[in-house]
Amino acid sequence: MTNQQHLLLDIEGTTCPVSFVSDILFPFAKQELSHHIKRNWNKSTRNKSIQEAKKEWLDDQSPESSQIKQQVTQGETDEIDGLIQYLKHLISIDKKSTALKDLQGEIWEQGYNNGELKSQLFPEAAECLRQWHKQDLTLSVYSSGSIQAQKLLYKHSSNGDLKDLFSHWFDTHTGPKKSTESYTTIAKQLHSSPNNIWFVSDNGDECDSARSAGMNTLFSLRDGNPDRDPRDHMVIQSLREVRNHLTAEK
Repeated sequence: MTNQQHLLLDIEGTTCPVSFVSDILFPFAKQELSHHIKRNWNKSTRNKSIQEAKKEWLDDQSPESSQIKQQVTQGETDEIDGLIQYLKHLISIDKKSTALKDLQGEIWEQGYNNGELKSQLFPEAAECLRQWHKQDLTLSVYSSGSIQAQKLLYKHSSNGDLKDLFSHWFDTHTGPKKSTESYTTIAKQLHSSPNNIWFVSDNGDECDSARSAGMNTLFSLRDGNPDRDPRDHMVIQSLREVRNHLTAEK
């Protein structure tokens, strides 16, 4: 265990506007989902995430999932269209499905690579990330979006490729973001005592869980963020304020 200070950063509502995710990324993934699955149904390179999505669908005992499975069994629809229908249902209820997140990451990769997508960060984000990295803070990401999607977002920013400023990447494969155990796991993987880690997020439940694991927390309160209640977490309204909190703790 080292005394190195770590910044563990959420993305949506923390380094990137919620509107970019909700108004651009999610609609793009939903629009391309059917085509992506049909195009990659028999391709081994993309088939792993499709198989994971099928497994999640088969394991899901909800009425909606069961109804779609019944339609396939009765020959009313085929398996591909049934899976697409199920995934679109998950999107409509905003389910934090790891398989869906992986598929969205693949779709966004194509959008970034062909120039249809360019990520939007808060105006000061790139400058702060570069400054923190220069000041020897260890930067990590913990987001519900897949690690692939996280890397793409920072690689294709309008301020250049910021991906290499980060040392570690965590998504829901590590565990749910509102589970204290997830943050304990992250601290172990960072080889750090939790009290040397600052977690920055726009979600009060996530901040509560991180603090329960022994981490320091900062609540990102921005225009457009759905959670407006910082509870008793320290508040930042710009990433420029982060350094002040870290300095004050020394």
